[in-house]
Amino acid sequence: MAVHRRPIGQYLFPIGSLGLAALIHFGAASIEHSLLSIKILAMIVVAIFIFATVFVVLHHAEAVARRLGEPYGTLLLTFSVTAIEASVIVSMMLHGENNPTLARESVFSTVMIVCAGVVGVCLTLGGLKHRYQDIKRQGTNASLAVIMALTVLTLILPNYTLATSPGTFSASQLAFVSVLSILLYGAFVFAQMVRHRGDFIEDLTSSAEHEAHVSEGGATNVLLLFVGLAGIVLLTEQVAGSIENGLEFLQVTQADAIVGFFVAALVLMPEAVSAVRAALNNELQRGLNVALGSACATIGLTIPAIGAASLLTGRSLTLGLGPGDTVLLILALAISIVSFGTGRTTMLTGLVHLVVFVAYLFLIFVP
Repeated sequence: MAVHRRPIGQYLFPIGSLGLAALIHFGAASIEHSLLSIKILAMIVVAIFIFATVFVVLHHAEAVARRLGEPYGTLLLTFSVTAIEASVIVSMMLHGENNPTLARESVFSTVMIVCAGVVGVCLTLGGLKHRYQDIKRQGTNASLAVIMALTVLTLILPNYTLATSPGTFSASQLAFVSVLSILLYGAFVFAQMVRHRGDFIEDLTSSAEHEAHVSEGGATNVLLLFVGLAGIVLLTEQVAGSIENGLEFLQVTQADAIVGFFVAALVLMPEAVSAVRAALNNELQRGLNVALGSACATIGLTIPAIGAASLLTGRSLTLGLGPGDTVLLILALAISIVSFGTGRTTMLTGLVHLVVFVAYLFLIFVP
């Protein structure tokens, strides 16, 4: 019987990214005092490893998804990416001087990238290729309802509480909202995996069909998936730190917003590519599960993580969005309600989302 051999890149880039992140971490001092050309070369190498590892991780994630079936495979990718993203945000928040708004910008960027950017690309490209695409309104609306509740509770409500200054929660309020976030996300996962699983998948495949997709080496796929994700996020943290220092040196006013967008965009890249591929394959529901599920997980898991870090260390945390960002967030969520309301999407639907996403990008750099 022929032995299936994996391409060397499937091992090289996940392990290499993690090793490169460790090398940069322990050699940070020498890199900091090196020539500018060496710094630029190091950043180019890091960028190559990040982008290559994204696609390798996507391959392993899809292999695991085929092995586990939907929605379990999608949920594994979403949960693993979000858990590591939360750890990066916490580590950046605790590194050096207190940065109370970085976590808010990262979470807000994730929601806008998902609900305006990724969803917009999925609907636009899917509409161009297939003209019309149908979705399951029950599952999609459930995901959207969770996102709306979590975003309003964590990113808008702090501007209207009275216990502390605008934009912040008191210790008891932060703990309460963190518990609510975990409970709501837990209820969403239970509905997606157990109670209402049929609302989130296009067709329930039989066990025989599922077994036909099972391949050898599932444990290796899972291991390389997590190694690759860890490498991507740790390298992203290194690059984000350099960008943050550079923006501070240039006295850019929106430094936190730019860094937050950069971190969210790189960490979400595997999920974004997976969602777009699904839409092009006329599996829009799976693409939306990946995209909207990542937004749910980001708020439901990241807010409690940074809340716990803030309470334990005593560092202040500002979660309330400014007026302009609040308008963009509400607009993106309102358009999503309309887009998914009929159960059928078109290219025009996607273009509306992309317009909001472009406006969000423009206002990061020209506030």
